[in-house]
Amino acid sequence: MRRYQLLVEFAARTPVLITTAVVAIALLVFAFPALPLGGELLDVRFGYSYADVNAAMSAYGEQGRRVYVWASLTLDTLLPIAYGGFLAGMLYRLRPRDGLWTLTLLPLAAGLFDLGENAQIVAMLIGYPDVSSGQVALASAFTQAKTCATLAAMALVVVFVVLALGRRWTRQRHG
Repeated sequence: MRRYQLLVEFAARTPVLITTAVVAIALLVFAFPALPLGGELLDVRFGYSYADVNAAMSAYGEQGRRVYVWASLTLDTLLPIAYGGFLAGMLYRLRPRDGLWTLTLLPLAAGLFDLGENAQIVAMLIGYPDVSSGQVALASAFTQAKTCATLAAMALVVVFVVLALGRRWTRQRHG
């Protein structure tokens, strides 16, 4: 656990926070929307059904599925590292008490769920049209878990920012 804490301390450094934020934003705003898939990424939904996956896979076509596999193995492997590092670094840096550093495990979990989601999506893309409903359910569960963990980590960052601003305002007010 000490090694993880050292990693999070590194992630909380200003240059690392800036880098991870820029990488995550660049991927989300520029790279992913520019992918020539022929349909919406499964990753951005809050879950999906067997019918949803089959419709999406069909819409992507063979070329879109190849692009999606490449993007999942490269760009979408970098993304959870970037947003997970950023959120963990922010939680560590802004934590109101030392013991709360363990909350940085939440963005780590989000990143791990994201990687699990990617592995399942790649398996479905490669195996299409032989995709089972169980595989879709597992991929969808990873997607939902990733989304919940990411949103919870983001909410905690907002709470910690508000608390930090409140402490700063109180210190300034009282001298």
